[in-house]
Amino acid sequence: MIPSTKIALVTGAGTGIGKAVALALMRDGYAVALAGRREDKLAETAAEASAIGAKCLVVPTDVSDPVSVKRLFARTGETFGRLDVLFNNAGIGAPAMPLEDLPYETWKKVVDTNLTGMFLCTQEAIRLMKSQEPRGGRIINNGSISAHTPRPRAVAYTATKHAVTGLTKQTALDCRGYDIACGQIDIGNAATPLTERMVAGVLQPDGTARPEPRMNVEDVGRAVVYMASLPLDTNVLFMTVMANLMPFVGRG
Repeated sequence: MIPSTKIALVTGAGTGIGKAVALALMRDGYAVALAGRREDKLAETAAEASAIGAKCLVVPTDVSDPVSVKRLFARTGETFGRLDVLFNNAGIGAPAMPLEDLPYETWKKVVDTNLTGMFLCTQEAIRLMKSQEPRGGRIINNGSISAHTPRPRAVAYTATKHAVTGLTKQTALDCRGYDIACGQIDIGNAATPLTERMVAGVLQPDGTARPEPRMNVEDVGRAVVYMASLPLDTNVLFMTVMANLMPFVGRG
């Protein structure tokens, strides 16, 4: 067992926001369990962690598979002895298309990953956090700006991210008696490989395609570290972190 006072688990830790948050937590002194579907990408995150002298555990995981999720949390508990922070980040999108044309299989894959996967990880985190000594911990869900306002032709992603808000509220309510805090970070236009298309232009509600500003993904990492740093009698229930010039608060 690796001794540490602060242990985190990050899903989708191989790329993008998950990678940035995992590294930010490790710079802040956490040992981190890195979960994701692609072992090669997790290994890249682990290599960067090693370069800064941080401790991590690589666990290839499909969050939509209950057996895989149980294995992830079992290995985390066996290796580190406890869990202080879960960053529920793993998620996927779907090709933009009219709502009526979206195949059922595509819809189900997005729901299974973005919503069911987050639910399964939340369940296992609660079980571990309730049973450990000292009891408690923090769950932070990646909601997205789409938890507030949809983009055109993104029904599966939008629906799941709206549902994440309900999961966050329910978890915060049901778990506060166990010293478990749950909050949500809603992120807009972080600069990752998945948002490269925004530089060229993305579909707007009026049917045009326009470039959108992005922000440094490391700012998301710092925001999550702040949420994680609070004592368990304090909670950020919702935080929005966004590129200041993105078209979110104006009329579309």
